[in-house]
Amino acid sequence: MDSQRPFLYITLVFLGFLLWVNWQSFNAPPPKPTAATATMSTPDANVVSDNTNTVPSQPTAPEFVSNTNNNTAQQQQSNPNEQLIRVRTDVLDMQISTMGGDFVVADLPTYPVSLEQKDSPVRILDRAGEGYVAQSGLLARGENAASRAPTHQTLFSVEKTEYTLEEGQDELIIPLLWQSQDGVQVTKLYRFKRGHFDVDVEHRIQNKSTQPWSGTEYRQLQHGPVPPPAGGFLTSGVRAFVGGAYYADGKYQRMPFDDMAEKLNIATEGGWVSMLEHYFISAWIPPQDMKGSYYTQEIGQDLSRRYILGMHSAVLQVAPGQSGHFYSKLWVGPKLQDDLEVLAKGLDLTVDYGIFAFISKPIFWVMQWIYVLVGNWGWTIIFLTLLIKLLFFWPSAASYKSMAKMKAVAPKLKEINDRYANDPQGKQKAMMEIYRKEKINPLGGCLPILIQIPVFMGLYWVLLESVELRQASWLLWYQDLSIRDPYFALPIIMGVSMFVQQKLNPPPADPMQQKIFQFLPLIFTFMFLWFPAGLVLYWVVNNILSIAQQWFINNKIIGKPKTE
Repeated sequence: MDSQRPFLYITLVFLGFLLWVNWQSFNAPPPKPTAATATMSTPDANVVSDNTNTVPSQPTAPEFVSNTNNNTAQQQQSNPNEQLIRVRTDVLDMQISTMGGDFVVADLPTYPVSLEQKDSPVRILDRAGEGYVAQSGLLARGENAASRAPTHQTLFSVEKTEYTLEEGQDELIIPLLWQSQDGVQVTKLYRFKRGHFDVDVEHRIQNKSTQPWSGTEYRQLQHGPVPPPAGGFLTSGVRAFVGGAYYADGKYQRMPFDDMAEKLNIATEGGWVSMLEHYFISAWIPPQDMKGSYYTQEIGQDLSRRYILGMHSAVLQVAPGQSGHFYSKLWVGPKLQDDLEVLAKGLDLTVDYGIFAFISKPIFWVMQWIYVLVGNWGWTIIFLTLLIKLLFFWPSAASYKSMAKMKAVAPKLKEINDRYANDPQGKQKAMMEIYRKEKINPLGGCLPILIQIPVFMGLYWVLLESVELRQASWLLWYQDLSIRDPYFALPIIMGVSMFVQQKLNPPPADPMQQKIFQFLPLIFTFMFLWFPAGLVLYWVVNNILSIAQQWFINNKIIGKPKTE
């Protein structure tokens, strides 16, 4: 029995995983969502501002949207009376159109586009570019419905067009005003808070007409076509999912843009709808006890195509002389897991660790705890490696003892291999006798790499998906641990450490396996050239600690190998 064969198989499987990760990042299409269907029923009434609040019996996408098949960015800006309201806080720089109160631009001043463009903020919403906007409006019901509620195609009046959160201010409130001919007044209020990426959006309805007002609020995100990402296998970029997502009935569901042509119709309570991109998200979040429905739609063609994912509220009825309101939040910002988790159930799932979430989430939680203490993500990874090494110290020590004993009896195993060259059964029996006598577990050497594989997988997705580690620096030229090492220093050190580690282990008895093992450091070095620097840092530190532990065991516990 060749004790190195299981180790070789595990290593090759792990190498296959590394190849799969690289291929998957650049070639795998986004997964198709499971079709979700639900029938709408009339739920119990809720009370909002002392008025009945029920779900529409037949929720559909707003009818006026279907008339905007050529709704390009240029046409959206064609109204000469439109004004843009600029709102600046410490974390947001946004533009709101007086046409419907759409959010048409959203910049994040605290998140630069890249290390080379530190003065250029990340732009999420961009009407003129990707046709990416956040919209909301009201849909009245009954007689003269179209003239009794402002949609995202209705012009509002404003008091001013510049708002800046000054020192000492905690919030900004921006009002937009509209009134129907029969006396229905709507004030659309936006509340921005210091340090917050979520914006409170409220429609206040004062019914000064002589007729009851009845209607719903809709909230939708609209996005244009996304060009295919540039890059290839040997690049440091990552092909992240770009598309929609929603949360209904306790389930998180992603939705590629192309699937929005198939109209969605789901009744739900609470939940949210969102548009996703790498590291960042926009999401409409209604009150979580509010009943409503989701819808999707595709409009336009070619470059004018727009994908819409939205939600209806329940129906609000406002009697003459009374008032009512609709309330929701819009998040436009990074995928900050702690903040998203508090904001709405399931919203933190937009940080997509995939099938490794059960590993990645605990790793990220521990890393956050360490980061609070050390204040640097590079040192956080190093201390995480130390912590994992301590956690598995004794299992690893037992494994290294087994390998040290294997190295001590290597001459005897070679002698048996030569003696029983033509007798496989006799060779196996003789080897097993030595293992029994020396108390050697021939599979013990597999444990260190078995421990590393799940941690490696989990940390890989933490580095790629966690915005907290985006542009996270360490020291020297390591200013972004989420991308590859620009000078390949860490991968080379990793390859050298892997070579040294091999020399501490007993060589395989089979000549072919010996040749394969000799090339593994080179193969791993090449693969790690393109992995995030933070991941390679973990592997290097782990290798160095493993070398130290194994050297100590070889020389202090087992003693120098005996050859007699």
